[in-house]
Amino acid sequence: MKNLNNTDWKLGYENSDAAAIIDVRTPDEYAEGFIPNSKLINIQNPAGFTAEVKKLDKDKSYYIYCRSGRRSEMACQVMENMGFKDVNNLATGIIEWDGDIEK
Repeated sequence: MKNLNNTDWKLGYENSDAAAIIDVRTPDEYAEGFIPNSKLINIQNPAGFTAEVKKLDKDKSYYIYCRSGRRSEMACQVMENMGFKDVNNLATGIIEWDGDIEK
């Protein structure tokens, strides 16, 4: 797992041919605004999170975020334990994100 700042996280995602963005916040938080092209997988629903992550391609790169970086760091650790090799945490979360946000 890599803990990345806004710039490195964004560049990593944009420069990868096989990358996906995962938002691990709650559906209510997601509805308030999200990073474009992100997929919501709520880590506060552990069974649902694990079930959804099992469906993902382990060979892709994943760029994961939450509100402040704590839940996404936990999600990265869980994914690594499940065999994912390239997981990247937005260390400061969406609260310090300086890129686009959709609602």
